[in-house]
Formats: sequence, C-alpha cells, structure tokens
Amino acid sequence: MKKGKNTQVEVVVKTVAQKGRPVNPNSTRQLRLKELEEKRKNGELKRGRPVVEDSARQKRLKELEAKRKNGELKKGRPSNPNSARQKRLAELEAKKKENGGVMPLGRPKSKVEELEVVVNEDNSIEVVAK
Repeated sequence: MKKGKNTQVEVVVKTVAQKGRPVNPNSTRQLRLKELEEKRKNGELKRGRPVVEDSARQKRLKELEAKRKNGELKKGRPSNPNSARQKRLAELEAKKKENGGVMPLGRPKSKVEELEVVVNEDNSIEVVAK
C-alpha cells in the first residue's frame, strides 16, 4: 500500500423540489384514503361481497360440512384397493413396517457366502461352504 496524501472531498447536497402536482391533504380523496388506511391498520376494513347467512347455498354448505365431520361424506373419489397402484403402495407400507417405519433406499444387499478352500494331503482342492 502506498503512502499518499489524504484528500478531502467536499460533498454538496442539493435539495430538489418535489415533482408533480401538490397534494391537498383536505381533499375528499385524501381523507377517504386516510380513513381506509386507518381501518386497514385496525382490521376493520371489509372487502368483497358480504355473505348472506340464510341463503340456500350457505345452508347446503353447512349441511355438507356437518356430514364431513360425522364421517358420512368424504372428499374425492374412493380408491380401489384391488388396483395395481394400491397393491404396490400396500407392499411399500409393509416394507416400512418391517424396517421400523423407515423405507430402505437403494438396491438390496446381496448375500455373500463365505467359502473355505481346503487342500488335502494328496494335493486335491476341496471347497466347503461355511
């Protein structure tokens, strides 16, 4: 690193006037925007169309929800337990249970048989499985 002179630079700050039309804080639009912002902060801002509680659709939705809670009605199409996919999933679940809830990953290990080679007195070789 070179030793050099320390130079000081003067920083000049210029103030720029705000661009665009000036905002009138007492205009009806600005008052309405301020009121909406306050309601949004307080959680009182209502958006969308209000729900009519005693409409036919709302009654039907309540009945369906009650049936789902009681187990009378289930969402979606029921699965076929005899399909190939469901059989495969059942096999995978069985494998998981065998391994303590964990699915074994990768290729299964091959069984290695140890062989013992015995040389007899007459120089004949005999292979014996352990």
